[in-house]
Amino acid sequence: MSSLTHFDAQGQAHMVDVGEKPATRRVAVAGGRIEMLPATLAIIEAGTARKGDVLGIARIAGIQAAKKTSELIPLCHPLALTRVAIDFLVERPGADGQGAIACTATAETVGPTGVEMEALTAVQVALLTIYDMCKAVDRGMTITGVRLLEKQGGKSGHYVAG
Repeated sequence: MSSLTHFDAQGQAHMVDVGEKPATRRVAVAGGRIEMLPATLAIIEAGTARKGDVLGIARIAGIQAAKKTSELIPLCHPLALTRVAIDFLVERPGADGQGAIACTATAETVGPTGVEMEALTAVQVALLTIYDMCKAVDRGMTITGVRLLEKQGGKSGHYVAG
């Protein structure tokens, strides 16, 4: 494993200089899920949440979050994103009685640095938006498993989570 790149020789935090790196196509996919009561999942699927279309609004929130990542994470570079996609998959209640919604975010750019943070931020905010819109009926929802699933492009090459 290489050394941490966000610290200089004196141990001070700094923004990594990517000025000399070539612009390449960069893609990152992140995922996570939010677990909830079956009744909450039913409200989301039926579209009867008082605040509106939960997944539609969460999708827009995730896209907006990817675009604002450099404003939230201090040492992230502002990027010209070429694509952000947010997908949801409804998971029926299992043996534990919990239903869930899985979220996948894909972020893409052509540039000198990757888009992992944008994909991860998009997933987190999309899932938080679902929580916000449904907390009146289910305060016990749990966001879990947020992680980088895949990354392409750049010097470190292709990564797929195990």
